Amino acid sequence: MKQNSDPSQAPREYLGGRREFLKKSSLAMAATVAAPYLAFPQRSYSQDSETLKVGLIGCGGRGTGAASQALNADKKVVLTAMGDVFESQLHRSLESLKKTLGENAEEKIKVDPEKQFVGLDAYQKVLSSGVDVVILATPPGFRPIHLKAAVAAGKHIFCEKPVATDAPGIRSVLESVEEAKKKNLALVAGFCWRYNVAERELFQRVHDGAIGDLRVFYGTYYTSPVKPMPSASKRPEGMSDFEWQVRNWYNFVWLCGDGLVEQAVHAVDWMCWAMKDVPPLKAIAVGGRQIPANGGNIYDHFEVNYEYADGVRGFLGCRQIPNCANDNSATLFGTKGTAREMGFRAPYITGGSDWKFAGDRPDMYQVEHNEMFASIRNGKPINNGLRLAHSSMVAIMGRMAAYTGEEVTWEHALNSEERLVPENMDWNMSLAVPPIAMPGQNKLV
Repeated sequence: MKQNSDPSQAPREYLGGRREFLKKSSLAMAATVAAPYLAFPQRSYSQDSETLKVGLIGCGGRGTGAASQALNADKKVVLTAMGDVFESQLHRSLESLKKTLGENAEEKIKVDPEKQFVGLDAYQKVLSSGVDVVILATPPGFRPIHLKAAVAAGKHIFCEKPVATDAPGIRSVLESVEEAKKKNLALVAGFCWRYNVAERELFQRVHDGAIGDLRVFYGTYYTSPVKPMPSASKRPEGMSDFEWQVRNWYNFVWLCGDGLVEQAVHAVDWMCWAMKDVPPLKAIAVGGRQIPANGGNIYDHFEVNYEYADGVRGFLGCRQIPNCANDNSATLFGTKGTAREMGFRAPYITGGSDWKFAGDRPDMYQVEHNEMFASIRNGKPINNGLRLAHSSMVAIMGRMAAYTGEEVTWEHALNSEERLVPENMDWNMSLAVPPIAMPGQNKLV
């Protein structure tokens, strides 16, 4: 399989007519909120004197963890602003961070009451609060809008995965990635395994030919449900459709992208990494729902077959059902050997170049923030936004194939005009839930 040897350049090739896509892709809300930030000045930060102010947008568990890692990544980093749609969640996050930081909390956390923002516009207020770096950790459906606004505001960004839930969102993100490059902004993706020293060595060996030519990737993401959907009887009287869905965001496709896109995207990213970030040609998939959805509309299992150039295949299975066997690993079959990615266990290679990782494994979540802040300090900000968009899009492509039962090409997936995220979002809006997708009935858009 002939692949680009420089992963950082591969996305420019696979996107092909990217500029044409981008002309059609801007989200109306994103364009509206970006305008006030267009003239935001650029700054440089010396190693010893400048304090970097961090703002957290999305105060759930992952956002809280990312904020803690950011505060530990650099001696002169402080958290000065937080934003979430739920006040209670913001307060829980703040208290959790204070507990985690312990005796350093007073020095590192300076979020005054007037810098604690609540509501759908909280992200705009965080961006306007004087921060230098933002952490984007809201449900993925909001992420293209927030990323566009953060880049327009001239902020360095840590952006959790996945970066969107539909193809129009991905195209908006691609535009934001290019703007971030022009502004010399850091844009670090939350694909944490790319910052794990064990996996870095494994995939480098694979790319250097340790297993010969890669022919097959097989990955699994079998685990328990993330946030089971409560029954309709638990919905408080008078709560709007919008609020109910946001409170239970993992169970709605427009917010999470489904389990393949929100969770198993880590395994998808392993596959993309193995393939040097060259896109698949097409995908065909199966999937469905075995456990009642209680009003949500996501699947609880998928199996996707990706086809690459020269007949190379990528197979991915994911399941989120309780009381089942769990597995999160990958096997890479080459012409000379086999590589095993074992999650939190040591990866290894068998065949012509036997190897097993035996070194220390620093916390990968911490490493990604350490490297991000170091890059900001040295004036060479990391921007891996293209592969963030790429891996997210590959996962969306697999979902599209499973939902429709059709074979989906990369070009069709990336060009799709299917918009899942509602426009003109309002906290009190009515928002009907589309039925769970039925292969053979749902059509490609």
